[in-house]
Amino acid sequence: MLRPHIKANEKASAAEGVYASVEHLVSLETRARDLSFMQKGPVQRLLAGRMQSRMRGRGLTFEELREYLPGDDIRTIDWRVTARTEKPVVRVYAEEKERPALVVVDQRLNMFFGSRLSLKSYTAAEAAALCAWRILGSGDRVGGIVFNDSDIVELRPHRSREAVIALANAISAQNCALTVADATEPSVEQLDRTLSIVANIAHHDHLIILITDFDGHTPATRNALLRLAVRNDVVCLLVYDPFLLNLPTSGDLVVSGGNLQAELSFRQAGLRRAVSEFASSRGRELVQWQRELGLPMLPVSTAEETAPQLRRLLQQAAWRQRRR
Repeated sequence: MLRPHIKANEKASAAEGVYASVEHLVSLETRARDLSFMQKGPVQRLLAGRMQSRMRGRGLTFEELREYLPGDDIRTIDWRVTARTEKPVVRVYAEEKERPALVVVDQRLNMFFGSRLSLKSYTAAEAAALCAWRILGSGDRVGGIVFNDSDIVELRPHRSREAVIALANAISAQNCALTVADATEPSVEQLDRTLSIVANIAHHDHLIILITDFDGHTPATRNALLRLAVRNDVVCLLVYDPFLLNLPTSGDLVVSGGNLQAELSFRQAGLRRAVSEFASSRGRELVQWQRELGLPMLPVSTAEETAPQLRRLLQQAAWRQRRR
């Protein structure tokens, strides 16, 4: 049997938590088996595979018995129940429908930061691989879009291991190319450009998993998500580093936006207050988006292992869905 080709990567042996090799992303397959993703619709549960549509027809899943109505297909009549009740009764099935998925992964320079266990770019890469393997394991087609500050790589959905490995190759290539030295100027419009490409692919009935820190988001970002969520299931994984939530009271930090660098002194109370207010304002805005758009926005921390917290977040989302 031919095995899928995995491209060699020069940084495959780099320190864990910094650069994600293809081999590592492929190895996450076994850790993705008990993940599941939310589905809107009549079935209030997390979807772990094929999607049950709102349509009714001769599918695989029995839904209910009801009285025969004019126009019903006579082949759906349950003759045993009809004989017992002396009324014509039909069997109704929920039609199962394929749901292709797109895993959208942010690998811009703003993701190349981390203060604890991993960089945001590494955590996003792991989350994307876990999602892709789970989707394939559920029998659905999986593809993706991987973007950095200059390039957007598009991979159409397919139902094969080769499709997931191709996605892992694209993620690893951009991930391992991240470096502060000689970096290109960050593109604040790249997130919105990427969502436009997603909209051209996912016209309806797709699962869209967006993995980003939402740096550079605009009102256009919100509107793009709203349009996508009308006809698709959208799950946002908000990758964040806890550094901004608990700023140090001493020490200096050198930050870079590519070609420019600046030194921040956290001994200055005014600087700490400004940074904290910025982080809090941004967080409130994204929470408001979640309420307005009605889509899950799950915070994924760089300070924890990706697989366990992703599993926990999805379980919590399922509990909230059942409570509605």
